[in-house]
Amino acid sequence: MNRAVLSTSISVGLATGLYGISFGAIGVAAGLDVLSVMLLSLLMFSGASQFAFVGVVAAGGAPITAITSAWLMGIRNSFYALRLTTVLGPRGLFKVLTAQLTIDESNAVSAAQIEPKDQKFGYWATGVAVFVFWNSATLIGALAGNLIGSVEEFGLDAAAAAAFLGLLWPRLRNQWQLAALGAAVAIITTPVLPSGVPILLAAAVALIPFGGKR
Repeated sequence: MNRAVLSTSISVGLATGLYGISFGAIGVAAGLDVLSVMLLSLLMFSGASQFAFVGVVAAGGAPITAITSAWLMGIRNSFYALRLTTVLGPRGLFKVLTAQLTIDESNAVSAAQIEPKDQKFGYWATGVAVFVFWNSATLIGALAGNLIGSVEEFGLDAAAAAAFLGLLWPRLRNQWQLAALGAAVAIITTPVLPSGVPILLAAAVALIPFGGKR
C-alpha cells in the first residue's frame, strides 16, 4: 500500500465529499424526501449530474428533462472508463462496482500515478473515499435541510448554482469563450422555454468547434 497515494485519496475524498452537504439540503429544498435524496446520491453518485437533476426539479422542469440533463453531465465518465478498463481489468459483475466508482476524482488520482499498481490503488482508494464522504455529507445536509425549514432564508436556494460553479470553474481555464456562449444561450432562452430546456441547449453549445481548441 502506497501511503502517499492513500493520503491523496482521503484528502480528495474529504474535500469532494463536503459538497454533499449542499446537495442534501438542496435536494430536500427541491421537494424530495430524505430517502429519495439518499437513493439519488447512492445510486447516481455523480455530483454534477445530481446537482443538474435537482436543479431542474426545483425549477419545476419535467422529469425527462431532469434525467436528460443529469445524463449529459455524467456521460464524461464513460470516456474515463476507456482508460480505466486497461488499468483495472474488471470482469463479470465486478464491472458494475468499478462503473459506480468511475468519477472525475478516482480517474484523476489514478492517472497521476506512474506504477500500474499505484494507478489501481489510487482508483479504488479515491473512489471509496469519495463515496463514503459524499453520501455521509449528503445525509447530514438532507437532515439539516429538514430542520432549518425555509432554505430561502439562509440562501441555500442558490447553493446549487454556487456549488456547481465551484466544480466547473477549474475546467473553464481554456474554454471561457465557449462557456460564455453557453451561458448566453441559457439566459436568453430561460424566459421563453420550459424549465430545463435552456440547460440542454447550453450543453449543446459544447459540441461547437470553437477556435480549434477542443
